[in-house]
Parts: sequence; C-alpha cells; structure tokens
Amino acid sequence: MELTVFSQGVAMLAEEMGGLLERSSISPNIRERRDASCALFDASGRMVAQAAHIPVHLGAMPESVAAVRAAGAAAGDVFLLNDPSHGGSHLPDLTMVEVIAHPSQADRIIGYAAVRAHHADVGGISPGSMPFGATELYQEGLIVPPVRIEVHGIPQRDVMTLVLANVRTPAEREGDLRAQRAACAAGRRGWQALFTRLGDATLQAAVDALLDYTERRVRARLALLEGATGQAADALEGDGVSDQPIPVVIRATVRNGTLLLDLTGTSPAVRGNVNAPPAVARAAAVFVLRVLCDDDVPVNDGVARAVHLTIPDDCVANAKRPSAVAAGNVELSQRMTDVCFAALAKAAASIGVHDLVIPACGQGTMNNITLGAPGWSFYETLGGGQGASLRGPGPDAVHVGMSNTRNTPVESLERAYPLRIVEYAVRRGSGGAGQFPGGDGVVRRYQALVPCTATLLTERRVVAPPGANGGMPGAAGNNLLNSTVLPAKTRVALSAGDVLTLETPGGGGWGVPVSNTQGQ
Repeated sequence: MELTVFSQGVAMLAEEMGGLLERSSISPNIRERRDASCALFDASGRMVAQAAHIPVHLGAMPESVAAVRAAGAAAGDVFLLNDPSHGGSHLPDLTMVEVIAHPSQADRIIGYAAVRAHHADVGGISPGSMPFGATELYQEGLIVPPVRIEVHGIPQRDVMTLVLANVRTPAEREGDLRAQRAACAAGRRGWQALFTRLGDATLQAAVDALLDYTERRVRARLALLEGATGQAADALEGDGVSDQPIPVVIRATVRNGTLLLDLTGTSPAVRGNVNAPPAVARAAAVFVLRVLCDDDVPVNDGVARAVHLTIPDDCVANAKRPSAVAAGNVELSQRMTDVCFAALAKAAASIGVHDLVIPACGQGTMNNITLGAPGWSFYETLGGGQGASLRGPGPDAVHVGMSNTRNTPVESLERAYPLRIVEYAVRRGSGGAGQFPGGDGVVRRYQALVPCTATLLTERRVVAPPGANGGMPGAAGNNLLNSTVLPAKTRVALSAGDVLTLETPGGGGWGVPVSNTQGQ
C-alpha cells in the first residue's frame, strides 16, 4: 500500500508539471494539442515518474538527462537541448532539464525535472522545422547541444537571445520556453517537498523499491513468452528524397525475462529525414512492452531494464550526424512500433500463447502537417484509426502508437492562424473489417486564407495498415490539394482559397470477419 501511494504521488507531480505547462504556454501546439511531456528523475538519472503524455518523448527523455549529467550538471543549473547526438530526438522537440538542488545544501543534486515540448518552429529551411527533402540535420533548424540557460539559478540571457534569433516566431517561442521553465520549477518544488517529508534514506529506498517492483511486473508478463522468437518486417514509404521503400525488420526474442529486439536487416541510414537516433528505438521498445502489461504497472526506468536492443551501426534507427531526422522521430518510430507488435504476435503464436492483448496495426503515422508563411507557422499531427485487438474494436479518430496528442481545436486554430477548417469529420468505413473492426480515420480540410506553404510528412498512403489474426487491413490515407492527389511526403504552395485535405488511415481489424466465417 505504501508503495502504491508513493507511485501515485510521484506520478501526480509529473502530471501537475504537465498541467502548468499547458495552462501557461502560448502556442496551440502545446496549449491545445499537448505536444509535450514531463518527467522526474532521481539523483542517479533514473526516471522515477512520467505523466501520461507522449510515448516517443518519454521513452527517449532519459537520454536527455544522461546528456545533461555528462555535461557536468551542477545543482541549480537549467539546461536546454535538442541535439539528436546528445539526448535529443528531432530539433523541434526542445528539452529543458532542471538540476534539482537539496533543500538546504545548495551544491548537492537530489534529482532532475525534465520537460520536452514540440515547438512550432526552430528555424531551418522551411516554416515549422519539419522540412520535406532535407538531407542534413543543419537544414532542419537550430541545433542546441546541452547548454545552460541558468547557472545556479541565474538566467543566462545571452543563450536565450541566440536561440530566439534563429526562429521565425521568437515571441511565441519565448512564451513556450517560459512555460517549460515554470513546469520544471513545479517539478523541482514537488520533488524537494517529497525529499523533505520522507528524508534522504526513505526516498531513496522508495525509488529503489518502485523501480524494482515495476521490473518484476514487466518480467513476470514476459515470462509468458519465455523462449519465444518471432520476426516481422514492414517498410516506410520513402524518405522524401526517394520513393523507394525503407525496410524495417525486427526479431523479438524473450530470454530470461528480457525482451531482446534485434534490428538487423533494417535499412541503413538514408539521405532523407526519416532517420532517428537510438533513443527513438528505445522509446518504441519501452512503449510496446508497457502495452503488454496490465494498466496498473507504473511507467519508469523499471520497464526499460527488461529491454535489450541490438541496432546495426549503419542503420536508419542509429542516426549519426549529419543525418536528417525530423521525420524519424514521428514516422520511423510508428513503423518500429507496428513491426515490434507483429514480431511479438508471431513469437506468442509460436509457443501457443493466444491470450496476450497485441493489437493489429493502427494508422501507423502521425500525419504531420505544417502550414506557414513569414510571421507565422502552424504544426499539428492528426489522429486516425487504432487497430482492433482481442479486447474489442479499435477506437476511431485517435492518435496511436508513439503519439498521444490531441488534434488542434478548430476554434483555436482559426483564431490564431489565417486558416479555415472547412471539414473535420470521422472517415467512416476506413477501419478494417474483422471479428473486431479497426477504428476509422479522420478527414480534415484546411483552406488557406493567405498564400502559404504546406509541408506533409505522412505514411500509410500506399500500403494500408494490416489487420491481425485474419482481420482485414484499414484503408490507406490520402493527401490532396484541391482535387490533386499529393505524395505522402511533399511541400506545396497554397494560394488564398486553396483547400488541403488529409484523409487519415483506418486501423487494421482483428480476427476473421463474421461474414467470412459464416460463408465457410
């Protein structure tokens, strides 16, 4: 009981950080879509608690804290970073880490508060910093290695001035960064209060017990698959430079209570920007493993202890500078999730385990759309259909896999930008048929009120999300400018009055459709 209370308490601290961030941020992307994540870490850099935010953020944030520690963090410092080589994922995700000082010993570190938020622009060759056709990281925006924006609590204004000088919307960026700073401060105050109430030894023992408990729960679930092996493959639909498929191959093995994931066979690094650092692969693995567990299992570093990754040195999931990575964080992560689930389903079937809840593929994309012109930049991702599972039908019109954001409310979008939403609806019939049908996608039509550019980084426009256990695939997505079909990844110019349409994919069905079984 005491451990449960502690677990819920530290999770609530992270949730409070997220609530403050949302209330105080400026951009609709963070305030409304909640494209941000918060977490707390102990003095050793172990993630103790995270809010129920974005899986691809949170699974990778331990790398950010590790990078801050390696940069010589001192108590009271606050760091900013986005460098994929040093704890970042892709450049729009700016991560802020506050090094939490002991309440009465100013030079002693007792933990870390971290907030990662997707900013609507961080410079680069196109508004929104999610460029089509980028072949180098330098084209995607300002690269920020772990740098101090506060030293022992004293702001370093020159650093912030440099950052804001390299973005298209400096006032909005500064407002969102201030909101991140407030969220970190809330995490620091909560952690210090917990430290004061429990004491050093008791808090450390509670953290150890919580992480050990989570690890035991995860390994107990993996024990159901002990000795099983399965391999699956899928592909991304090009990298923005070439339309050639980019294979993603994962071999999943459970041995000694550990999930071993081997990406041998996955594509080497590519010219376009669907590459991703290993932290993104780690995030996908942690997310998949968490989905296999019961809902009451806490999410902390105890989950990651039960995962081991093998990634080839030259791999699309092992990006090295200067590889471009903007779409890897959002699209490669989704495909790795799909493939990992499929590999685990084969592993379970190989030993006769049929009652694990492993879903069919959801829409398999975040449907990234960026619209912008001088003076403004709008970015969002769109929901679609979730895959069905043994539990029942997949939900309609939700973000799936590595995304957990909301779609921007129409009223907020139209108030903030020269855009009009002329239709926003569920894409009926797009979910795959099955004993349990997949969820339906959405239709969203954007009308430009002024000339602007649109950048699309999407997937599942050619190959539909597959079903599972005899279920049918969901419908593939579509992108259109007026009545012209657009590629999955592209950049186009819109004139005033033009309408850009995204029809997002449906989820795969699970189980043989009832009509098929009756026909047999």
